[in-house]
Amino acid sequence: MHIESFRNYCIAKPGVTEEFPFNETALVFKVMGKMFALIDVDSFDTIALKCDPGRALELRERYAGITTAYHFNKKHWNGVTTDGSVPDALMYELIDHSYELVVSGLPGKLKEELEKLG
Repeated sequence: MHIESFRNYCIAKPGVTEEFPFNETALVFKVMGKMFALIDVDSFDTIALKCDPGRALELRERYAGITTAYHFNKKHWNGVTTDGSVPDALMYELIDHSYELVVSGLPGKLKEELEKLG
């Protein structure tokens, strides 16, 4: 996966914004103000994505390219390498999963606003 493919896929989702809240290389994607993905724009070697805890463990056991995400809650966040060891189709599925997990945890008012956007 290339960085522009990743960025375009994320930013096309309803309610998504991108920003650099930590430093000039850590690009964060948020839905309605809540983070669902993070990358380093200089290296683009790993994508941090939120994941259901049970599924996160299963994915880490199955794919060498999926580990705990650095600086994140290890129970809820995976680091997915972009070196080709994880199929692109699965990466897109995991981006969707992360987005959907964050959306499911939004307060009702934000969910209503999001529905109006997309």
